[in-house]
Amino acid sequence: MKLQLGRINHLSVVRFAEHGAYLAGGPEDILLPKKYVPEETKIGDEMDVFVYLDAEERLVATTETPLAQVGDFAWLKVAWVNNFGAFLDWGLTKDLFVPFREQKMKMQKDHYYLVHLHVDPATYRIMASAKVERYLSTDYPPYHGGDEVQLLIWQKTDLGFKAIVDNRFAGLLFDDEIFRTLHSGDRVTAYVKQVRPDGKIDLSLQKKGQRAVVDFSETLLNHLQTNGGRTPLGDKSPADEIYAVFGVSKKVFKKAVGDLYKRHLIIIEPDGLKLSDN
Repeated sequence: MKLQLGRINHLSVVRFAEHGAYLAGGPEDILLPKKYVPEETKIGDEMDVFVYLDAEERLVATTETPLAQVGDFAWLKVAWVNNFGAFLDWGLTKDLFVPFREQKMKMQKDHYYLVHLHVDPATYRIMASAKVERYLSTDYPPYHGGDEVQLLIWQKTDLGFKAIVDNRFAGLLFDDEIFRTLHSGDRVTAYVKQVRPDGKIDLSLQKKGQRAVVDFSETLLNHLQTNGGRTPLGDKSPADEIYAVFGVSKKVFKKAVGDLYKRHLIIIEPDGLKLSDN
């Protein structure tokens, strides 16, 4: 399998040296420094390692896992800056370089930015870019309404929050679909409301319609059954308290309460809900 710079690779040990173990990496063996070599490692052993370039631009491996890999979008903190650009903390000894040409605005130390990691074809160096739009897929998103996706929250807009969908596409989470506090850099599970003809993705933090109500009705019922048959939450409880406990909007909560009540499974009381004798 071809070596992937800036990603985790499955490599085998071919020899040992004073400074560590060497792994088969194609035209040249790759050093895994001694501090990362597990005890009792033998020639022929295979392991997952992250391959990147050391301070002298030589291939090197580590068993540490970075905060992001080549091809990923990530929310990273600036560790330091110099006359050439900014350097991001991505969880490894050598920081991740962002040249000035890849910055939307001059990056500042200790600030966080959304970036995309890639290998510069001219220098073969791993670097990041804050100009993330150019790295989003231009393919038509293969989603249908109700599909579950993973989001990286991008930035606040007048309409809601822009987000990176499944590390590939841009999507929008409208304000009326947000019932919890969100910040840039948050990673959340969401659901596709629709994919528009122009390929734009509308998102929601919860399943839609009767499917969501039915699913949560069972969740609420199980919660009551495992918590003494009661909950202090009810129709008049604040939306943020409902979300903190159940992870759903107040609208879905109230519909599920109504569903269980109509089925004579719960009793609605002034101080919350309780299971019925049924």
